[in-house]
Amino acid sequence: MVEQAPFVIHRRRFVLAAASGVIALAAPSLLRAQGVETTRRNLSSFRTHEWRDHFESLDKGIIISDTITKVLQHWTTDGEMRIYPTSVPLTDELTKRGYTEVVEKRENPSWAPTPSMRERNPEWPALIPGGDPANPLGTRALYLSWQYYRIHGTQDTRKIGRKSSNGCIGLYNEHIEEVFERTALGTQVKLI
Repeated sequence: MVEQAPFVIHRRRFVLAAASGVIALAAPSLLRAQGVETTRRNLSSFRTHEWRDHFESLDKGIIISDTITKVLQHWTTDGEMRIYPTSVPLTDELTKRGYTEVVEKRENPSWAPTPSMRERNPEWPALIPGGDPANPLGTRALYLSWQYYRIHGTQDTRKIGRKSSNGCIGLYNEHIEEVFERTALGTQVKLI
């Protein structure tokens, strides 16, 4: 049997750890013990929606994308629901909200900037082919009935959970591949 060494706190290591922030994990409980109010910030919290609050029936499936909480909920025709973190448009001017539907699905889609993107960024290429690591649409795209709006993957995973797109809803490539396989043409979509 191997004996474990006792847990020993060395004063110099403790002071260095506290200075570097390692001991900050205990700070909220220390502050509560002293009667100081703290605010809990949970980065993973978000609000989910009931599909019945937005649609009459599941029909071919439902996607609700919440641009505030940066989450996409996807229901299949049998009522199974999955949740995915997303990227959302940079500004309210780029955000379109309301009802639409999936009208096309593409694997390894090519990407071309919209006319307004070209105006803002004339240095951008006119086209990036599908499969190119620089392609902002990632490995799959669901085309919506609104011109230029997509739910798609992204090669840049830093964008997920942020306001980072020019209007589209972005997912990790592995998530859009899952949604892509489970989504039929005609799936009802609502961006809120």
